[in-house]
Amino acid sequence: MDRFASSSSDRPEAPANPRFTSQAATAEDLLKAQTVGLVNLTDYRKRRAEALDRKERGESTASSGTSTPLDGASTPKPVFKKKRKVAAKGKLSFGIEDENTDSNVSKAPTPRESTPAESSAVIPEAEERAVKKKLGANASIGLKPRVMTKTALQREAHQAELARQDFVVMRDAVKATEVVVPFVFYDGTNIPGGRCRIKKGEQVWLFLDKARKVGAELGVGGDKSRRDWARVSVDDLMLVRGEVILPHHYDIYHFLFNRVTGFNGPLFDYSAQPTKATPSATDAKAEEEAAVYDPLNQTRKKKSKESSMPDEELEGFSDEPAITKVVDRRWYERNKHIFPASAWAEYVPDKDLSKVQRKDTEGNAFFFS
Repeated sequence: MDRFASSSSDRPEAPANPRFTSQAATAEDLLKAQTVGLVNLTDYRKRRAEALDRKERGESTASSGTSTPLDGASTPKPVFKKKRKVAAKGKLSFGIEDENTDSNVSKAPTPRESTPAESSAVIPEAEERAVKKKLGANASIGLKPRVMTKTALQREAHQAELARQDFVVMRDAVKATEVVVPFVFYDGTNIPGGRCRIKKGEQVWLFLDKARKVGAELGVGGDKSRRDWARVSVDDLMLVRGEVILPHHYDIYHFLFNRVTGFNGPLFDYSAQPTKATPSATDAKAEEEAAVYDPLNQTRKKKSKESSMPDEELEGFSDEPAITKVVDRRWYERNKHIFPASAWAEYVPDKDLSKVQRKDTEGNAFFFS
């Protein structure tokens, strides 16, 4: 029996069933896990106190459903749900007030604001509940929208037609207004030519024809010159106004209405509006009736063309005659490389001569330009 007993005592003990062993770590187990090898007595006591402390804290937290990890790792941080970003909506100029009201509603405190887990779910609900207002006109804008109805369009078209008719009547009256243009004949020197009476609606070639006849009647430059001016055709004459060559087919009113400027200011300093010399509607009608060809009533026709106002009261009577030059084109072709003919420029509607830097034939800028 002793032999069997000794043999049974030498056998190692079978490991205990883990189902029946305690799963909670004791203070001794914690101390063994932290102590490896030879340790100083002071460190051993300190670690033992920490193990006992940890054991007590583990027992206190076990009642609340949490357990302390064996490896002494720190407690896991709580996981928070990320808030969903709301896409920014397009804003309109008259939706600023709506944006302010929405921001006030979203900033209002709620009783469930303290819970972080439920705050992400509250924000979308508040946005869905927000009342969407209808778009309206901005009251701060002073422009009044037009009503595009058939009646309104017809009324606007009628008003535009009345304005057009008034303008046409005023334009015809201004074109019938007479002015006096003093001029000189130029062939290298200024030869006085007198004054020519012309209407604002007449073209340049009519002025040249009248100036040619005036020069022939006055006998400018002697008898020989008188015969020469009578023989010169209108096509061979040029009108130079303020060092600008005016084409034959333009009328005086074109330069007044468009406010055409030359190198030294306006080409014609006349008014583009009716003046005291402007004929009335009845006078214009009587002139049109008198203009009808009647070979038996030529005296009446000539008399109707004469204006009742003297030249002294008309526009342009006191202008400098040297500003308006009547030049023979053949002389200009021979001397256009010589000053002052070299400084003359032909009128182009799209070119602003007041901003042009004047140069001579060699490209040198004028000191007075």
